[in-house]
This record gives sequence, C-alpha cells and structure tokens, in this order.
Amino acid sequence: MDRTYWKKRITEHLRDRNVLWLSGVRRVGKTTLVKSLPNVEYFDCELPSVRQALDEPERFLTRMGRKTIVLDEIHRLINPSEVLKIAADHFPHLKVIATGSSTLAAKSKFKDTLTGRKRELWLLPAIYSDMKSLPYIDVDKRMLRGGLPPFLLAHDVKDMDYVEWIESYWAKDVQELFVVEKRASFMRFIELLFRQSGNLFEAQSFAAPCEISRQTVFNYLEILETTLLASVIRPFSNGGSGEIKTQPKIYGFDTGFVSFFRGISNLDHEDRGNLLEHLVLGELQAIFLRNEIYYWRDKQRHEVDFVVKKSRGKKFVAIECKSKSSNFDASRGLKSFRSRYPDGKNILVSLDRREPETKVIDGLEITLCGVQELAGLLQDV
Repeated sequence: MDRTYWKKRITEHLRDRNVLWLSGVRRVGKTTLVKSLPNVEYFDCELPSVRQALDEPERFLTRMGRKTIVLDEIHRLINPSEVLKIAADHFPHLKVIATGSSTLAAKSKFKDTLTGRKRELWLLPAIYSDMKSLPYIDVDKRMLRGGLPPFLLAHDVKDMDYVEWIESYWAKDVQELFVVEKRASFMRFIELLFRQSGNLFEAQSFAAPCEISRQTVFNYLEILETTLLASVIRPFSNGGSGEIKTQPKIYGFDTGFVSFFRGISNLDHEDRGNLLEHLVLGELQAIFLRNEIYYWRDKQRHEVDFVVKKSRGKKFVAIECKSKSSNFDASRGLKSFRSRYPDGKNILVSLDRREPETKVIDGLEITLCGVQELAGLLQDV
C-alpha cells in the first residue's frame, strides 16, 4: 500500500516542530509507515533493552545527534511524556517521531500533553489516496473488510481475525492505559456502539444492556475516543432556535468492524449508504482537525451528514452522502441548512459518480462526486 500522503504530512509536521506524535489504532500501519521513511533510526519501545536505554533520556538523546529517530509504542515507557519534553526543549536539532495507539489524553501514561511542543498526526485506516496503488480492491471490499492493511490486503479474512484484534485491543491498549473493572460490560458496549455506528448517541440505550450506569457509559465512550476506536461528531449550531445543539453522533473507527458487529457479509443499498458515511468521515479526518467536523440536524429532523467549519471561516462546507446520487433530495436537509447558513460549498458524495459535476438542484449549486474526488474538492477550504 502506497501511503505517500501520510509521508508528506509527516515531513510537513517535522518542519514545524521537532517532535511528532503519530497515533493510530493497533495494526493500522504505523510501524510500516515510519520504517519506510528515509534516513530514520528505529527503536521499538516494547523491547526491554530500548526501555532500559530510555531510562536515562538525556544520555540517550545526546547519542542520537541530529538524526531522525522513531520511538515506536512509546506508551510502554514508564514516563513517555518526560522523554518527549526533553527532546522538544533541549534537542531542537533532533527529530523525534513517537507512535502510540491512543491520543495523549490517556492521562495514566501521559502526564503532560506537550502543548506547543509537538505536532500530532492521526494515521487512519486506508483512505482513498492509500488505495490508488490497489486497483484490484473495490469500494465494496474496502467497506466489508475495513481499512486496516492486514485485513484489506489479506487473501482471506475470517470473523476470528476481528475477534482477535478486539482481544488484543483490550489486553494491550485498554488494560495498560485505563482501569476498567467490568470487561464483559465494556466489550458489550463496543459491540452495541459499532452496531449503532453513525447514529445519534443515546447514553441510556447502552446503560441497561451493558449493566452499567449512565456515567459509566460516558466513561467508556471517552476511552474509545482516546484510543481512537470511536469518533464523536458533535452537532453544528450557531445558537439558532430549533437546532440540535448537544447530542452527538458516534462513528466506529473502521467499516470492517462495523460490518463484523452487524453481521454483514453482503452489502445492500442501505448498508452502502451508511458505510459510505464512514468512508467520507475518514477522508475529512485526514484533512481537517477533529473540532472542524460536525453534523447538522434540526428538531424537524432535517439533517446534513457533515459540516466542515474552519476556525476562522464563515463559510461552511455541507457534505451529504448517498449510495446513489439519483436518490438525493436537497429539500430534506441541505435546503433547510442553507436557509440558516447560506454561504459555503455544497457537496454530494455518492458511489455512482466517477467525475465531479456541478449541478443546480432545488435552487442550490451542488457538486456531485465520488469518494475518490472528495479530497481534491476540499483542498481550498
């Protein structure tokens, strides 16, 4: 898999700061990616010898000189924040790429989030630019298997592969970074959340089936968000009456696991529409910050799948997802949104488009495109 896009992003970030935090779920390809970079020295923090050397971070970093080094699975260290802070403050000519399976919000391990000292990059399951070198893999296969390279590229994938991945996630991510007393409840929460992926989040609907309190539901959700298993997409609102303002949507991190937990082996029209939203969200997350991606809904249930709001902009990109463009009705959601927020680009992403085309639909100028063109249309946003 050619991940040129991510290599370019790494290079750009290291120009700005000498420390880069590269996060991503287990087996998303972090190690393969960093090892493919030119002129890097790689250290696996799962090895006792590496951990011992980093017990004296100043001496270790002094030996590195002006190199670019990778500290893979850095959360295995006793105090990973200290190592990165020393590198940022005292070794400006040394480039450090640190990888981990969570964000720096995993407080039990990261006592310092290194604000202002580092750049962050979230490596996602395969986005479209990753798949350009894989013409034999179509969108249906990407939806069913997901975007983790070992699953996407394998000759055959069995249900047990997904089960084993979840077991590894519990053992190596959750138990090392958090205190979760009820394993069965936590696993049940993951299953239910992936089944409902892409829907509005109702905490109470998880509490009874998982036999946990409402507060524990939110605690579990925070763990999934911190370990990058779930994305919390908040509603867009500028305070207007009749808009949903607080209830988020939750998306599971990967279409393969959504399909697995839903028991999907063959995609129908409804499956494709829902999983397309997940693919589009991945494209957006590869470009924009987490706090720039929203959905919109009012109390009359008019809805826009995604809204991109740049921090300093007043033009809001509205993005709708449909498996077939002929099924799109702009009057149901997009027109209601634009009656409140008239400025910005309108995009309809569908699976039956190969070339972008701009049309006027229900009085709105809308660009129709496939997933493969979406990133290009968003470059000037």
